[in-house]
This record gives sequence, C-alpha cells and structure tokens, in this order.
Amino acid sequence: MEADIIVVGAGIVGLATAYQIMKKSPDIKIVVIEKESDVSQHQTGHNSGVIHSGLYYTPGSLKARNCLEGYKLLIDFAKAENIPFDICGKIVVATLPEELPRLQNLFERGVANGLTGIRMIGPDEIKQYEPHCTGLRGIHVPQTGIIDYHVVSRKLKEKIEAAGHRVLFNEKVTDIRRVNGKIEVETNNGVHTSRKLVTCAGLHSDRVAKLTSKQLPLRIVPFRGEYFKVKASRQGLVKNLIYPVPDPAFPFLGVHFTRMIEGGLEAGPNAVLAFRREGYSKSSFNLRDTWETFTWPGFQRVAVKYWRMGLGEFYRSFSKKAFVKALQRLLPEICEDDLEVGGAGVRAQASARDGGLVDDFYFVEEAGIVHVCNAPSPAATASLAIGKAVAEKILNQS
Repeated sequence: MEADIIVVGAGIVGLATAYQIMKKSPDIKIVVIEKESDVSQHQTGHNSGVIHSGLYYTPGSLKARNCLEGYKLLIDFAKAENIPFDICGKIVVATLPEELPRLQNLFERGVANGLTGIRMIGPDEIKQYEPHCTGLRGIHVPQTGIIDYHVVSRKLKEKIEAAGHRVLFNEKVTDIRRVNGKIEVETNNGVHTSRKLVTCAGLHSDRVAKLTSKQLPLRIVPFRGEYFKVKASRQGLVKNLIYPVPDPAFPFLGVHFTRMIEGGLEAGPNAVLAFRREGYSKSSFNLRDTWETFTWPGFQRVAVKYWRMGLGEFYRSFSKKAFVKALQRLLPEICEDDLEVGGAGVRAQASARDGGLVDDFYFVEEAGIVHVCNAPSPAATASLAIGKAVAEKILNQS
C-alpha cells in the first residue's frame, strides 16, 4: 500500500499523531499500521485512566508543555465526541516528615507550570476531601480527572477512517529502508511505501527506531505496574484519587488509589522490572528482552545505584501484605481482605546509554522520519499535544 505518510503504532500517541496530521493537511493520504489486532493493546489499554494536570513535570520540559496543552485538547475532544470523563480532583499526601520539603517543591512546580486552584492543605482539610485518609500535609489538585483512554483511541481511529485514511492491523514492522527517494516499511504481510514516516511503537520504539537510526543512544527498559482492585463493599473508603509524594529519583508516582470512570476503585501500581516487554504477569519472560535490559550500560548504572529500591518493589510484587502496608500509609483502614488481584501494565521507560532513566519525552528526527522514542506517562493525557508537535515536525520537513 502506498501513502504520503505512514504512522507505525495504533496506541493513543500514534492515533493522535495521525489525527493531527490529517487535521493540518487534509489532502494527504495516511496509513496507520499496527502489529496487534486492535487499537491500544499495550500501554494505552493498560492505563489507569488518569487525566494528569501537569503537577509533576519540570517546568519548560516537553512533558510539562505537552501535558498542559494536551490536557485542554483532550477535554475538548472528549466533550466534542461525547466521551465520558470526570474532572474529580485529587490529593497528594505527605505521611512522613521527610516528605514535607518534597511536597513543597511539588507545589511550587505546579504553580510554575501554570496550575490554578491548587493549594496546600493540612490534616483537617485532607479529611474534608478524603475522610479516611491521613497525612501531615497535602496538595489538592482540582484539575486532575479520569477517562477511559481505550475509548478515546477507538474514537480517534473512527475519525481517521471516516476521513478516508486507513488503519491496518496485524502488521508487524520487520524492516525500514529508503528506496528511490521513498520509504519502504516492510511488515509480515508485505511492503508499504510512503514519502514520510512516523513511528510510535511504544514498548518496541527503540527497536523500530534502530532500523534507521543505528546509533540510537537509548534503550527501552520495561517496568511492570501491578494493580489491586478494591472490593465493592470497601470502595467508599476513597472518594476520588489519593497519591503519595513521589520519589524524585524515579519517574514513577508510587502506589495510589484511583477511581475509574466506568466504576470501581484501583490501588497501585508498583513498578517492578519486567523480564518481557509485553509481560503482564509475574512469570512472563523473554530471553531477548531480558538480555537487552541487563546488557545495557545505562540500566546497569541504574541497578547499581537503586538496587535497594528495586528489591523493595519486587518484595511488594510478591507480598500482598507489603503492598497493603504501603497503601496503609495513605489509608490506614485498608486491609488485605479489601483487595482483589487486578490487572497490570508495562511501561516503556527509556534508559540512556550513559546512565539514568530518561525523564522527558524523546524524539529522533531524520530526513522524512520522526521516531517517538520515549513517551511514558503522561503521554496518554498529552497525546493530542504530542501528536500535534510530531505532525508539525513531519509536515515541515521538505
């Protein structure tokens, strides 16, 4: 199949990118190719459904800018397409004295990012928002909301196809090459040709990018996040969303409580190293995936520095009691019997060769190609802004 632009990946970022390209340039032909049989089968489909406000991200970073813009675009899209959502607000709670400076820094970061209405609250006001939660101080964030990103993805697909473009499934990319001034994308089903290419391959974004960018300076390291469901009889313990103060050394937010747009209440996730990029269970293992993680110099440096924290996450993964103990810091009344095993997701977290986990969105541009190489949370919230930025990048190329 021939197209003007091929987009690899039908997660929410790939679909949002195709949608924004067609809005900016309605006359070009777009083909989205996806290796799975439906949209949003991995990161997007295993997302907790939070609409992030932009509280956590370094002011001026790609995450901050895209989250703030994407938030508005997402809300507008949901309203226009009658997609259910709820701007319910959340609280971030410090439960230990050593967390108070980090909570203050988080508040100042939110203000710097332009959040309005956020405010510091004391123990009594924490109880007003969440009667069963305890803490020393907190931040109330009224902008935070909940939505179903799989529903958003399906609507984006519908809009793309309604405009005359194609979304093709069961098409796994095996090679990308330049031939006679065009780009050929080979899949298990054949060859697709285009003038330009965007890749949004999520958990395999580094592998797809390396098909054209051989010296890619990062590698995807998969982290599994496991959830528990709170039993229906105990869901009244939480009104909306309750978060801990995150550890600034890691791009993870800690185990928290999230009310779901379709009903129900989740607790989690933890963040354990996954031994398979699409490994949603504790027993999931893939030799290639594991070898690539452990032989990557950047991950080795992270492992040496943070092995104690990593062991703690593994312990909570296998010990429900330990998982509940972490939750009880926020909600002392929660107990093991209140929780049932829930789902899990795998986060595609890029690690730089020289050490550390990449904390921001990361794009690689070549002639006629844009690779989205690192787009973890808040990418779902920011998807329409990311798509807009990528659309501008690819359409502005000659």
